[in-house]
Amino acid sequence: MIRGTFLISLLMCGYSLPAGREEKSALFEVPEIIISNGYQAERHHVITPDGYILEMHRIPFGRHQTTSEVRRPAVFLMHGLLSASNSYIALGPEYSISYNLADAGFDVWMGNARGNRLSRRHTTLDPDVDKSEFFNFSWEEIGMIDVAAMIDYVLEFTGEEKLHYVGHSQGGTSFLVLASMRPEYNEKLSSVNLLAGVGYMNHFPNKNLGATALLTDVIYVAALAVGFVEVYPPDFDRSLPWGKTAGTDRCTGNLETQYMCDLIGVRHLVRENESVSGTSDFLDIFEGHDIGGAALKQIAHYGQNIRDKAFRRWNYGLIQNLRIYGKVAPPAYDLSLITANVTMHYTVNDILLDERDVLAMAADMPNTVVRKVARDTFLHEDFVLAKDVKELVTDFMIESMLQIEHM
Repeated sequence: MIRGTFLISLLMCGYSLPAGREEKSALFEVPEIIISNGYQAERHHVITPDGYILEMHRIPFGRHQTTSEVRRPAVFLMHGLLSASNSYIALGPEYSISYNLADAGFDVWMGNARGNRLSRRHTTLDPDVDKSEFFNFSWEEIGMIDVAAMIDYVLEFTGEEKLHYVGHSQGGTSFLVLASMRPEYNEKLSSVNLLAGVGYMNHFPNKNLGATALLTDVIYVAALAVGFVEVYPPDFDRSLPWGKTAGTDRCTGNLETQYMCDLIGVRHLVRENESVSGTSDFLDIFEGHDIGGAALKQIAHYGQNIRDKAFRRWNYGLIQNLRIYGKVAPPAYDLSLITANVTMHYTVNDILLDERDVLAMAADMPNTVVRKVARDTFLHEDFVLAKDVKELVTDFMIESMLQIEHM
């Protein structure tokens, strides 16, 4: 079912948006959708140092504006796992974070991580022929390389010295990786707002996924052996049960991929309750959505950290860890090196991020504050799905950014 397929991707930190027009792909038409809603829109492409070609989308002005005589500070938004830039315009002009920021006077830029359908290109690798090499990355590479490259591009293009960062879920993970591994990037950020930014895993709240995560390495190696390296590839057929592509059953054919689908959360996260989003037209909003896609290694990296109750780099195994890291266990990300002004927004009803882990991360980052969403039923995905995100989260972010900019 569409609802089931959507919730699987949604609850693993990502989601997508409405088709907008019948028989057309919303994912590939983000600028066209923005324009249809009365805004200017641009496509930009960034080539990373290791050859990935990333697509970015820009909203330079507010609604029905074509020019601006005043400075518009830059804001960069990074999506969650399995998602894409469409996540920040899905609720339309009234409620979507990107539109709200543009109307408030900001120059809005939305990124797309390597491997999702909008950034599924490379200068030398073919993602369909060289799949194992192309999809050999996790959210560490997305943070250290992709996010860094896109931030630098925005600053160079706009002439700004700094920008504001907004990241949902894995978009928060990517920031934590970048700002701790390459701390010089803290100086390029005026403010950071993490929306359920996933990092520490000491108290991971989902017991079912936690149990499956114990077998992460075994599942991942087995999945690689049968060529399962990409989640939601381009031939994914939305009309079939989850995991089925053209001629390939990803979740019920091989035992190994059944287990990997368990890790992704297929059996545990499908819910029949269509009102989970807190919106009255949940199915209408996401009818005909497209999913961004990801590398399987991104999910496996989360699985390792859930299993180990840690927030650390990819675990290659004892021998490889010694060769690569100089120690038997992968190093933890040192959040004490994150000096940017960070606000961590969280909800007590999050099945992927525990309040105690949020507070622990904030305690380790010198310039960080926490902000609990004032609705106890607010979900992990509601940061980009629920209409009341504007009054509960977005308005606060905008006001704080405007104060920083003296606007």
